[in-house]
Amino acid sequence: MSLAFSGKPTHDVLCVGHASYDLVFSVPHHPLADEKIFANDFFACGGGPAANAAVLVARLGFQSAFAGYLGDDLYGESHRLELVREGVDTRCVVRGTEPTPLSCVLVKPDGGRALVNYKGSTRHLTEGSIDFAGINPKVVLFDGHEPLVSIPLAASARAKGIPLVLDAGSLHEGTKALMGRVDYLVASEKFAKQWIQDGNVENALTQLAKLAPVVVITLGERGLIWRKDGASGASLPAFPIKPVDTTGAGDAFHGAFAAGIAAGLPWDDLLRYASAAGALCCQRLGARTGLASAGEIRDFLAVNPLCAVKSDAN
Repeated sequence: MSLAFSGKPTHDVLCVGHASYDLVFSVPHHPLADEKIFANDFFACGGGPAANAAVLVARLGFQSAFAGYLGDDLYGESHRLELVREGVDTRCVVRGTEPTPLSCVLVKPDGGRALVNYKGSTRHLTEGSIDFAGINPKVVLFDGHEPLVSIPLAASARAKGIPLVLDAGSLHEGTKALMGRVDYLVASEKFAKQWIQDGNVENALTQLAKLAPVVVITLGERGLIWRKDGASGASLPAFPIKPVDTTGAGDAFHGAFAAGIAAGLPWDDLLRYASAAGALCCQRLGARTGLASAGEIRDFLAVNPLCAVKSDAN
């Protein structure tokens, strides 16, 4: 595996981690015990945090690459072709005989969802299994699902001064290993509560800020809180929307956040940009189908300008 990042940037964002294939069912309610229900709608598409982020980055007009695993099965090939159609560089995708992870997503009328993931015998990629030669990103985004690849990659990228972002959706082996190795720790409320144990996200923000220079904790409909370079924390309210499906909102946020860093957006604009991507994703059924284009985010921000950052001093 080559990790020698050098020369002129070739990509805006390299997204490293999990790819799955999603089977999405819109259901009238969560199934009860031994109940048979009928879906109102169904579709299938690629999914996974890092893979979705890579697609979002490409839709925003940036150069993205995805590094992760897809099986040689029908689901893996369908997902690979989807990434290619979206303009994502797939040279760092590893193929193999182990199955492509599958996700069954049940979306309820209020936009909430239940998700069952199946990986079968598929295991983490091993260190050295991906050749990153020819990849020189401005930003690297990790979702933590390929820790054996991500840890040495993070060390190499950091040595070259490349900003690193962690999508900390939940607390597991990979996110625990990477949370102290990145420049931007962007965590879900679920991750924060799992990590702090007392369930207080404000306490989690304070403690996580000791591990990373910049910490953001997303709170769904309550917006987000953040702390940057040791400064006092601040918050950003959520955009007022009626959610259709919250699946993939975090993936969209992280993809837009990484793209905004690559573009050099000012901090407040970066948070609004990423929040708009997450909000737009909630207004469509399915994670991949909800990923917005640059024009959609621009139009959304034009009519939703009142989302203002609030500091602790306000």
